[in-house]
Amino acid sequence: MDASSDLQYTGKLYIAGELRDSSTAERFDVIDPATEESLARVSNATQADARAAVDAAAAALPAWSSLAPRGRAEILRRAYELLSARREAFARLITRENGKALSDARAEVAYAAEFFRWYSEEAVRNIGQVSRSPSSGARILVQHKPAGVAVLITPWNFPAAMGTRKIAPALAAGCTVIVKPASETPLTMLALAPVLEEAGVPPGVVNILPSRRSEAVVGTMLADPRVRVVSFTGSTEVGRRLLSAGAQFVLNPRMELGGNAPFIVFEDANLDAAVSGAMIAKMRNMGEACTAANRFYVHEAVHDAFVQRLAREMSALKVGNGLDEGVAVGPLVNADTRDKVENLVEDARQRGARVLTGGRRIQGRGYFYEPTVLANVPDGALCLTEEIFGPVAPIQKFRTEEEVIARANATQYGLVVYLYTADLARGLRVSEKLEFGMVGLNRGIVSDPAAPFGGVKQSGLGREGAHEGLMEFLETQYIAVEW
Repeated sequence: MDASSDLQYTGKLYIAGELRDSSTAERFDVIDPATEESLARVSNATQADARAAVDAAAAALPAWSSLAPRGRAEILRRAYELLSARREAFARLITRENGKALSDARAEVAYAAEFFRWYSEEAVRNIGQVSRSPSSGARILVQHKPAGVAVLITPWNFPAAMGTRKIAPALAAGCTVIVKPASETPLTMLALAPVLEEAGVPPGVVNILPSRRSEAVVGTMLADPRVRVVSFTGSTEVGRRLLSAGAQFVLNPRMELGGNAPFIVFEDANLDAAVSGAMIAKMRNMGEACTAANRFYVHEAVHDAFVQRLAREMSALKVGNGLDEGVAVGPLVNADTRDKVENLVEDARQRGARVLTGGRRIQGRGYFYEPTVLANVPDGALCLTEEIFGPVAPIQKFRTEEEVIARANATQYGLVVYLYTADLARGLRVSEKLEFGMVGLNRGIVSDPAAPFGGVKQSGLGREGAHEGLMEFLETQYIAVEW
């Protein structure tokens, strides 16, 4: 029996601590991207269900927000322990609905659980301050209060971690939440509901609302005055629409949006480390990550050696059903994503790029695409400006530090950049000139629950993780007092 069958989940909505069908009893299919077969049929939430979820979250808010921070902390710690204990079952479920290799899925579950542990520790660190006004002599008392009901909208690429990265700080702050998971991958969030119940989360504190009617369902919730925060991870295009909708009701927006991450290799870099880092930055989650290296800039002095080594590593990756032993690259999440990757590679090829390895979809069932390295990629290639979201590494040469900084910054996005150099002074100098919210300096991964994750420019607003992630769900209140 598949280990994921050990999990207690159904295809029903989760509202006020209860599993229920949608108000119309309509359902939609969740597809296994490796087989193109239906895994489950899930209730398709309606606007009426959205109102019911807000009712439940609002009703649960007073008791949850007034619970002592240590009480919330203990529940989050228990959630960490329970999710960790079910790591294999959750990993197999993630692989089945998302497609990623089991090794990636196991890493995701461990990462997802860490948010519960981190915010179990941050829940007791909502610290205010008292000072004295220099002019009046009155005391300035500052405290941070739960913002209220939060709507959390999560993407399909990390079905567990993108949920826990939002749920954990919201609960630590004393907020109640409604999670709208991506319709491609709702099963992982639904499987998390009984885990949170067992951890001690009261009914109504966490509600889960899968739906194919995303715009109508989310719009209904954002229009409710009891909703005070909208937290979204996804494309910049959708983020803009949510910002516009939320602006009508002056909601607190928390946005983690698109990326176009450069990966820079200077001439003095340790090439073994740079190639190893490139494999992580490019191929974590098969490139289906907003943090994935999207365009590579390699100094002309080491370009050929780097390209050869990267192509060798990429060509050695085993492609197949993510549940199979030894598979490193599973299918992309759906046909549209696979077709987009294929079109981007073909565009680069027609413009003169050289395919060193890969460059083709894999025929048969499933949305598979070969790990691909492209050299001599011209400036006009679409893969340099569009987020690839697949296992493709387009590479260009550069000559000077000033040149590569300008090219790296020439994008509307500013989420993450990676750079490799043996000169720490250069690394820090260049980092300060790069217009990105995060920098991987001689490191191919930046995600960490203890670090402030987020971008600048059109890659988002606010930060997730670290203490900053807790503050995103708190409002500051100032009391002027004399004694």
